[in-house]
Amino acid sequence: MATKLLLITFAICRLIVTVGLTVDPTELLRLVVDGQLSVDPSDVDTASKDFGLMTRAEPLAVLHPGSAQDVARLVRAAYSSAHGFTVSARGHGHSINGQAQTNNGVVIEMNGGGSSGRVMSRVRSGSGRVSEKGMYVDAWGGELWIDVLRSTLEYGLAPKSWTDYLYLSVGGTLSNAGISGQAFNHGPQISSVDELDVVTGRGELLTCSEEKNSELFHAVLGGLGQFGIITRARIALEPAPQRVRWIRVLYSNFSAFTKDQEFLISLHGQPSTHKFDYVEGFVIVDGGLINNWRSSFFSPSNPVKITSINSQGGVLYCLEITKNYHESIADTIDQEIEGLLKKLDFVPTSVFTTDLPYVDFLDRVHKAELKLRSKSLWDVPHPWLNLFVPKSRISDFDKGVFKGILGNKTSGPILIYPMNKDKWDQRSSVVTPDEDIFYLVALLRSALDTGDETHTLEHLTNQNRQILKFCDDAGIKVKQYLPHYTTQEEWMDHFGDKWGQFYQSKMDFDPRCILATGQRIFSPSSSVPISNHGGDKLLSIS
Repeated sequence: MATKLLLITFAICRLIVTVGLTVDPTELLRLVVDGQLSVDPSDVDTASKDFGLMTRAEPLAVLHPGSAQDVARLVRAAYSSAHGFTVSARGHGHSINGQAQTNNGVVIEMNGGGSSGRVMSRVRSGSGRVSEKGMYVDAWGGELWIDVLRSTLEYGLAPKSWTDYLYLSVGGTLSNAGISGQAFNHGPQISSVDELDVVTGRGELLTCSEEKNSELFHAVLGGLGQFGIITRARIALEPAPQRVRWIRVLYSNFSAFTKDQEFLISLHGQPSTHKFDYVEGFVIVDGGLINNWRSSFFSPSNPVKITSINSQGGVLYCLEITKNYHESIADTIDQEIEGLLKKLDFVPTSVFTTDLPYVDFLDRVHKAELKLRSKSLWDVPHPWLNLFVPKSRISDFDKGVFKGILGNKTSGPILIYPMNKDKWDQRSSVVTPDEDIFYLVALLRSALDTGDETHTLEHLTNQNRQILKFCDDAGIKVKQYLPHYTTQEEWMDHFGDKWGQFYQSKMDFDPRCILATGQRIFSPSSSVPISNHGGDKLLSIS
């Protein structure tokens, strides 16, 4: 205990010297008794980097919270301090461009072992965590989706909408949107949230929903961490299927590929027997890629012979679809799938099918992660670029990017699939193209030290810039998903008509701009609030 107090005292003294805290040190000691405020070099080092491995920050300390109140106390201390210090919440550290990092501030490690693990254990074991009657689960903001899934499956239930990778935190994906192949039907993950507990930039711990503190509720969902830190999310559930029929088919014609994708997502209002449960796709510009990473689906003993299929411009497209089912109706699933496949225009000889448990399908990318880790190919820079492209310009994007800028080599998957805009609540902070259907194009590439110049970080980041410039020059009004900009002017352009409300919400809920500064949307204020209520005004916003 004495060692812990010594460490915490050292951390607090460092904060006082560095940022000029005006609160009493003993008060700060009480703020962290549930958890731990750490300046351990290993903790600070972990918090200084992320999955992207392209930026590095210098946080002063790391808070491992023991409760939601710990989070509120730390933020309240930052809000009340004379000079202010920044606070960023970190989930699984899967950001690409330092969005969850902070310089000269404190990172809240929402996920992991130690005290964070203990608080999640208490949340998991608490009464009412999974409500079978209410069909919801209450999840800690730093909890990983894989753990949410495991908890709900004990009751035969599961969330409706997912991300492709389950080792992401609840608060992290909800601060962006959370998308995968179920989004055409259920919307993004933020569409399945009933209620949140949020610590605002004032240090207030508030419960919000459609009915209560609704402005905060809608602002936080997709709000990039700008208005508060999610400490609890109530997520809607549905009966969990037992198995998944996973199908991939190939296209050599882009128009046929997108026509079929758009047809499949138009079925979202149909009974489950008349539609697929998941619709995604990916682009194959490199003949070897289809037998790697996400494409490990294909049996090594029966590799896909890309050269045997006539493709346009050397590019193929793979439609990825699934049908969920219970073993009790297994005898009818083949007929349902056959009826849907007959309506599609893929290469007839290119149907690849597998059948697996529901959990294994949802957790498919983690298995690929383990393979990459075994080859030291996981902890490398990831210059990912995720774009929402309007349906009306997706063909132009194909010609200019897939068949143009990218060439015939890539170092990671290139996903492409459409979504229905009416499944996205426009009251959230997320921005999407102004069309009824838009596509996600996700270039999930890794910078590899292979000796191939096209796999280097410099080459890939230059290509990303070329892609964005091409879209700008061609008038393709894309919106970045998991956006990254360096100036407020760029952010204003990104948010468009939503900027006014976004800015006002920032002034309402984080007026000193201390939260999520790694997003580079607002600069922290060095001013002290001149009142203590909702009408706070600042002497200046730097």
